[in-house]
Amino acid sequence: MITKKMILPVIAVLFFLGGCQQPEVHHEETDLVDPVRIAVLVGEGYHDGEAYMPMGYLSNRGAVMTVIGPERGEVTAYNSDFTIQIQQAVTEVSINDFDALILPGGQAPAMLRENEEVVSFVRDFFETGKVVPAICHGPQVLARAGVLEGMTTTGVGGIQEELEEAGATFVDESVVVYENLITSRTPPDLFDFSRAIEHEVLAAPDVGDLPAQPAS
Repeated sequence: MITKKMILPVIAVLFFLGGCQQPEVHHEETDLVDPVRIAVLVGEGYHDGEAYMPMGYLSNRGAVMTVIGPERGEVTAYNSDFTIQIQQAVTEVSINDFDALILPGGQAPAMLRENEEVVSFVRDFFETGKVVPAICHGPQVLARAGVLEGMTTTGVGGIQEELEEAGATFVDESVVVYENLITSRTPPDLFDFSRAIEHEVLAAPDVGDLPAQPAS
């Protein structure tokens, strides 16, 4: 019997698998560019929906997703029996490998922020100016990395004081985009969170954003 607690992860996984199984579609305007590559940082006790749902949403739109963590191997969600495979350790990848870095919530961020290699990777990635989306408890890693000074952010209410102590201005909104930081509160905000990532990382630039072309 499927309970209400199981509905979100079940939908998330079906959505993710469905996106992965879509036939490859070639578009003339995108065939000449490399796909957007996005890392998802998880650890034991990650939140299933906060990892799987953005992964499914973005992979369905052409992004190449890679799960990274402290070390390779399988980890289990804290809120279900779902597992996810960490494909590469943070020590095995380069910041240059990815265009964005997603930090899901759950219990994992409290552990990840104690790992100096993880914190160093997150800090260095953020300081490049590349997009870093974080949801729920995910911003805890950014707080430990010391990159939130002067930033406007949100997150689950329980970490408000922690984020403010790290120098951030906390607001209670479904999604906040501030410079290269995207933050959201909890699973009900996942749609807004995923759409914001799509807009900031995958969307083609507006005509007005393109450099002027020299006259022929």
